[in-house]
Amino acid sequence: MLDLTYDTPKVRTIAGAKQDWELVIGMEVHAQVASNAKLFSGSSTKFGAEPNSNVAFVDAAMPGMLPTINEFCVEQAVRTGLGLKAQINLWSAFDRKNYFYPDLPQGYQISQLYHPIVGEGEVLVEMGDGTARMVGVERIHLEQDAGKSIHDMDPNMSFVDLNRTGVALMEIVSRPDIRGPEEAAAYLAKLRQILRYLGTCNGDMQSGAMRADVNVSICAPGQYEKYAATGDFSHLGTRCEIKNMNSMRFIQQAIEVEAKRQIAIVEGGGEVTQETRLFDPDKQETRSMRSKEEAHDYRYFPDPDLLPLEIEQAWVDQIKATLPELPDAKKSRFINDFGLSDYDASVLTADLDSSSYFEETARGRDGKMTANWVINELFGRLKKDEKDISDSPVTPALLGRIVDLIASEVISGKIAKDVFEITYTTGRDPAEIVETEGLKQVTDTGAIEAAVDEIIAANPDQVAKARENPKLAGWFVGQVMKATGGKASPKAVNDLVAAKLNS
Repeated sequence: MLDLTYDTPKVRTIAGAKQDWELVIGMEVHAQVASNAKLFSGSSTKFGAEPNSNVAFVDAAMPGMLPTINEFCVEQAVRTGLGLKAQINLWSAFDRKNYFYPDLPQGYQISQLYHPIVGEGEVLVEMGDGTARMVGVERIHLEQDAGKSIHDMDPNMSFVDLNRTGVALMEIVSRPDIRGPEEAAAYLAKLRQILRYLGTCNGDMQSGAMRADVNVSICAPGQYEKYAATGDFSHLGTRCEIKNMNSMRFIQQAIEVEAKRQIAIVEGGGEVTQETRLFDPDKQETRSMRSKEEAHDYRYFPDPDLLPLEIEQAWVDQIKATLPELPDAKKSRFINDFGLSDYDASVLTADLDSSSYFEETARGRDGKMTANWVINELFGRLKKDEKDISDSPVTPALLGRIVDLIASEVISGKIAKDVFEITYTTGRDPAEIVETEGLKQVTDTGAIEAAVDEIIAANPDQVAKARENPKLAGWFVGQVMKATGGKASPKAVNDLVAAKLNS
């Protein structure tokens, strides 16, 4: 059972010249469906192919070519909806959204305005400080992507690459529940994490597989509560949409910049105009792109080439039965089963590869000790080498053996770090390294006691100070460890030092 008790984060305010203002943010995330073929054709969706090489006749809008729905893309949308605890609509329909762009061959986009395949859901967004906000998802609909216009290959001409044309997108529309730039970035990160767990989108923002339109408005303190109680948007300010954001950092910057722009307009006696804007990270400003269109501007109407999409509840139930364990559930289980802290569990469940690596390593071992080695030693070294966990030269089995050697007191934690370094660089077995390199921990209390006696006898002044201030006993422990080459059992050293100083 998931523990969903949490404190709500404080609402972010921005000080204007006359008063403080609150932020209200909603997001429309376009997530490319993880599928080998496009939404309405069999063309490949492979990224990085030669321009215009992944284009079928229907993608290029050749006369007489009719779209055929890709069932797998529908399944992926349903899977996403189930992962977001959303309502799955057994009846949905496609519409034509009419507008002209050079990289949109049909002159319209096939989308789902009136009857989306997925209804209301939710995403729990944790902020890392013990607070979290539940962000409502209004809908998820399927639509086809447009192509790409290229303007930097020739000073006098633009080029068009239609490879992306017809690629399936899920547009995930949130409610205006996000209350600050940091929350917006955290929401997108959590959404991406869930989609990756589900296998429905790879979440790669650099390749355009995930991008976001961010709606920003401001309101006076207390007005949002009135909106929440009534659902009346008139209590909120006019929103502006910042288009095609593909960076968490830029999203936060853009929200901050746009909010300050709106505050300056309102406090100056003006009115914010609803429009679509672009963010310029170099100039740290948003610029008007076009006035915000309404549905009637696109002349939506049901697509005559596609029948309404009807799916069966039994099929939905079958998909639900195959869902993997999702991030919130996995994190809760790691905390309960392995005794991890909230922070450690969050780090280890950030992605599937990390969680699988940890779980395989921790099986039958101390969870906290294993987590410490995975997070601090392994992740730290991989980050330094700019490697992913999937490229780790230390397998779960090898790291597990290091943990076993520590737990059985064959080696100390300090020696274990040396063993880990050798294993990381050479792939050698930890037990073999300890044996051949003579790294076994000294547990002979007689030998350790002799070293303790020698250090105490040589430092009478330090002994007197330590007896007055027991915290200084650590100095003797350090000296003994140095004298034994770090091989003495730390527990035995601590016990003997304490006993000798107190005698």
